[in-house]
Amino acid sequence: MKRARTIMLQGTASDVGKSLLATALCRIFRQDGYAVAPFKSQNMSLNSYVTVDGQEIGQAQGMQADACQIVATTDMNPILLKPSQDMVSQVIVHGKPYRELDARTYREEYLEEAGQIVRDALERLRRDKDIVVIEGAGSPAEINLKDRDIVNMNLAKWADAPVILVADIDRGGVFASIVGTLELLTAAERAKVSGFIINKFRGDISLLQPGLDWLEHKTGKPVYGVIPYLSQLELEEEDSASLDHKMKLHRSKCDAKQRHDLIEIGVVKLPRMANFADLDPLLHESDVHMRFIDKRSDWEELGAVDAVIIPGSQHVYDDLLFLRKNGFVDKLQEYVVDGGYCVGFGSGYSMLGERLKDPKCVMSRGLDIAGLGLLPFETTLESHQQVGRVSGTSRLYGKQLAISGFKLHLGEMELRAGVDQPFLLQCDSESERTSFYKEGVVSPDGRVWGTHMHGILHHDLLRRTWLNQLRLRNGWTAHPEPSDFGQRRERAFDRLADHVRQHLDLHKVYALLR
Repeated sequence: MKRARTIMLQGTASDVGKSLLATALCRIFRQDGYAVAPFKSQNMSLNSYVTVDGQEIGQAQGMQADACQIVATTDMNPILLKPSQDMVSQVIVHGKPYRELDARTYREEYLEEAGQIVRDALERLRRDKDIVVIEGAGSPAEINLKDRDIVNMNLAKWADAPVILVADIDRGGVFASIVGTLELLTAAERAKVSGFIINKFRGDISLLQPGLDWLEHKTGKPVYGVIPYLSQLELEEEDSASLDHKMKLHRSKCDAKQRHDLIEIGVVKLPRMANFADLDPLLHESDVHMRFIDKRSDWEELGAVDAVIIPGSQHVYDDLLFLRKNGFVDKLQEYVVDGGYCVGFGSGYSMLGERLKDPKCVMSRGLDIAGLGLLPFETTLESHQQVGRVSGTSRLYGKQLAISGFKLHLGEMELRAGVDQPFLLQCDSESERTSFYKEGVVSPDGRVWGTHMHGILHHDLLRRTWLNQLRLRNGWTAHPEPSDFGQRRERAFDRLADHVRQHLDLHKVYALLR
C-alpha cells in the first residue's frame, strides 16, 4: 500500500515562521511534480478556514492546501482549538464543534483520545500522497507538556518524520534558542532532529558564517539554510500576533506614501477577534491605510477614518460587552450619524443590530444585551453553529456581482419589516444544498451594511465598488480597475517558494525524504 514520505518542521518557539516555511515546502514539492499535502495535528487559532464540505480547520492548513493546489480536508488539521475564555477553548474535532474544555480537562481527560484521532487522520492522508509536510506547534522543549505531546516529538515518532528545527534570528538569541532546545530534549528526541533552518535573517550572511560553523560543530547537525526576511508577502496570518506585525508593515508602507489620497479604514480590535483573514485584501490595496481601533484615544478620533470595520469574534457577547463598558458604542453611533461608514462581518455583523439575546445560555448565562443599534434586527444565539461554503450574488450599491465565501456563526436573525438584504446566497455543500436565500442587511443610505459571510472582500469588484464609494465621498475620482487578489495570492505562493529555494539546500531536504 502506498504511504507518503513525511518531513516535519518544529520551532524553537511560537511565531518563528513554521507555517510559512511549511507553505513554501508545500509549493516547492508541488512545483517539482509531487502529490503533497500539509498536516498539523492540533492547531490553536481564531482564524478559520472552511472546507468545501463545510467543516472548520485552521487557516494555515487551508492556505497550505491551496499552496499544494489540492482541496483542503479535516484530515489536514483534525483538531482545532479556538480560545473562547481565559484558559477555555472550543474544541473542534474533524471540523465540527465537540465541546468547550478548560486546559486541564483537555490535557488530562481528552488528549489520549485526541492522539488516536491524530494518528488515524495522518494515516489516511498518507495513502494517496507522495509527501506530507507536517508542522509542529510552539516548541518541542516544553518540559511540562512533553509527556502527553501530540503535536511535536511524539507526532514525529508516529509519522516516522525527520525533524527540521526552525529558529527566528530576528528576535535575537538564535544560537542559544537552538542549543537550549536540543539540551531540553531526550537523546531519542535529539536524534529525530536532522538539522536547522534559521529564519528571518537580515544582513550580511558572511558575518553570520562563524556562528553557523560553531553551531554545526557544537551539535553535529547541519544548517539547511538561512532564509532572509521576506516582507509584504500577501498571504494570510494564523494568529493575531502575526497580524499585528503585518499591520505595522502596512503602516510603514503608508507612511512612506505620506498618506496622500489614502482611504482611512479603522478596524475595531476586539479582545477575541476571529477570522481576521477577511481584512487581508485591504492590506494590499494601493489607496488604503488600515489601522486598529483599540484604545480610548482611537475612539475619540473616529471622525478621522472613512470607514469602520467590526470583524468577527469568537465570543460575541463578551466582546460586545467590552465595547459597551469602554464607551465605544456612543462614539460609533455619533460617527455614523455624522456620515461615517461602518461594515460588520460574521459576529461583527450580529453586533450591528439592536439586540443580542442568549436565552439558552450558549455563551452568556442567559442574558441579553443591547447591540450597536446601527441596523434593524435582533440576534438570538443558538447552540447549533452554522458552517459552510456559500455562493451567490450581491447587488450592493446597485451592482449585480457574483460572490462566494463561507458562513460561520451561531445566531438566528429577527429582521424588522422592510429591511434591505443585498445578498442572495446558496449553500455549496451537496449534503446541505438549499434554495437561494436572502442574507445580510444594508442601511437605506448604503453607509452601514453587514453579512455573516466571511471572505466577501476577497471579491475584487465588490471590494473596489465599496472603496470607490469612500473615494467619491471624499471628492476623489474612482479607481477603475480592481486589483486581482486571487492572482496576487498565487504569485505570493510562487514568490515564497522561489525565495526559499534560493536559500535552502533542497538536495539535503530531498535526501531526508529518501
